[in-house]
Amino acid sequence: MNGIKTKECSSCRTTFGCGDTPEGSKCWCNDFPPLFVPTTAIDCLCPACFKKSCSDKIDEYISTITPETALDNKAALLPKSTHLIEGIDYYLENGNYVFKAFFHLKRGSCCGNGCRHCPYK
Repeated sequence: MNGIKTKECSSCRTTFGCGDTPEGSKCWCNDFPPLFVPTTAIDCLCPACFKKSCSDKIDEYISTITPETALDNKAALLPKSTHLIEGIDYYLENGNYVFKAFFHLKRGSCCGNGCRHCPYK
């Protein structure tokens, strides 16, 4: 365990804490889906830039999904998590959670509720 380090975002130059805590809590970035190969990353990004980068990468992937390919998608193979991330898994509309296509793809099948962003239509 290395502890938290102060880093500078390679995108916006904001300083932020990066790493696991001495008490055993994992770094905040572990809440995000594992989308990046460490060898292709420039360096750590701050939480805001990392979230945007993840969202952009997910949107790029979603644009390739059709109802025919949705059932056999890579997102369904990601480790399951109970932690939902606003802007990636859902957004709020009039106080209601609206689940995005990525949330549905991670589940791996249609729930049958007629969700707005269901990729399995």
